[in-house]
Amino acid sequence: MVDTVIQSSATTLQASTDASTASPQYNGHTTEQAVNGSTKRIRDTKYRHVFATHLVERNSCLSYDAEKTPSFVGFRNLMVLVLIFSNLRLMIENFRKYGVLICIHCHDYRRQDVIYGLALYLLVPCSLFIAYIIESAAAAQAKSAIARVKRAGDAHDTPATIEAARKSFNTTWRIIALCHGVNSTLNLVIASKVVYYDIYHPGIGTLCELHAVIVWLKTCSYAFTNRDLRHALLHPTRSEPLPEIYASCPYPRNINIKNLCYFWWAPTLVYQPAYPRTKNIRWGFVLRHLLEVSGLSIVIWIASAQYAAPLLRNSLDKVYTLDFVSILERMMKLSTISLFCWLCGFFAMFQSALNALAEVMKFGDREFYGEWWNVSDIRTYWTSWNKPVTNFMRRHVYGPLIGRGVPPPVAQIIVFLFSGFLHELLVGVPTHNIIGVAFLGMVVQIPLIALTDVLQKMKGIRGKMIGNMIFWVSFCLVGQPLAALLYFFAWQAKYGSVSKQFADSSVVHLFRRR
Repeated sequence: MVDTVIQSSATTLQASTDASTASPQYNGHTTEQAVNGSTKRIRDTKYRHVFATHLVERNSCLSYDAEKTPSFVGFRNLMVLVLIFSNLRLMIENFRKYGVLICIHCHDYRRQDVIYGLALYLLVPCSLFIAYIIESAAAAQAKSAIARVKRAGDAHDTPATIEAARKSFNTTWRIIALCHGVNSTLNLVIASKVVYYDIYHPGIGTLCELHAVIVWLKTCSYAFTNRDLRHALLHPTRSEPLPEIYASCPYPRNINIKNLCYFWWAPTLVYQPAYPRTKNIRWGFVLRHLLEVSGLSIVIWIASAQYAAPLLRNSLDKVYTLDFVSILERMMKLSTISLFCWLCGFFAMFQSALNALAEVMKFGDREFYGEWWNVSDIRTYWTSWNKPVTNFMRRHVYGPLIGRGVPPPVAQIIVFLFSGFLHELLVGVPTHNIIGVAFLGMVVQIPLIALTDVLQKMKGIRGKMIGNMIFWVSFCLVGQPLAALLYFFAWQAKYGSVSKQFADSSVVHLFRRR
């Protein structure tokens, strides 16, 4: 009797197990199915301790061979909280040590700085209008050349005569190119000279120099684009088809003040006769983004004045004595506040300010940056974090070089050298110390690009993860803090406490001469 009961129970258990295993709820495809099936099985079966928990092969979600990449939103939130509270702790510690260093009425700019700054802000854009005058003359010459070609064709002249009529514009073209080059370059040189010698305050100088560089790039793009449009007009049979969007404003109808003023204020460095446009302006959208710019600017100012400034001042003696261990420790302390201010500045500029400006201008293409924080190689970072500059470099520097037969690696190196020159202008000129650190920072990116490119191709290692780590370490944990220390030391060696304390130092004399 007992054997019969045991055999019957075993048969029932086996049938229950086989049925539950064969059930679609236990096919092992998803965790949700398994959980639902387990719940149903617990309710239905008499034996609560024997159902199969492990049915299929599964990997840990953080493993390299996981079936689905997990979401890291929680870690992102944790990183934001750690960044905020770590910097807040450092600021509180700094407050207990130095007290309140923020002073609204305290400033070190001079009246001369404000006067020259306003003068540059008003006069620098004049180069765009000079470029417009040059292009107006060029458009008139192009129309005249077309008329001559048409008359020659109507008179049944030979093809050689018609081609000679077209080539008659070449001398005028060279004069136009020379005028554009003199206009744009002279404007940048004069602005840089005024900022370097006449504007003491580095903040005001940086704004003026940044404005001058932006206008210079816009002027260059305006000249290059209209030159190609003019060539397409003069040689319609030999030209490639122009983008369809240009048909709404063909050359030379685009040479007018309204078109130029729109390009002047549009959030782009690349000139086009026409852009994708939105239909209306959302003023609430504009107000929200302007509030973001204001709030983030105040946050950056407070963080810089309360924490970054005293930390930089306390690093001067370490840099002077070349105490590398202490310099490394200062760089690590400075990296947190530097990263915090840089991220705030990036969001304020590329997300808030440019979107607000684009909304006011009804500018449709608002891809001002890509997902640069996820990059696995340095090359992708430099093509995604600042799309306006990337678009300019690709269109007016890299593309023409490739078109003239320059190998792509050489063209990329030239682009980085040119970008390094612009970075040195934007940092060295306002701080009155052209020491080449910003330029070298861009040059160092070339071997880093080669390194991270190789890592992407290597098998057996997490090349993308290592590349992303190299990006964060080289850019945010080493590059920015080191550059801030060196330029601050150069400034103090020329104007501040280092100049007075170590007046006989050869290092100080070196920075003074610069």
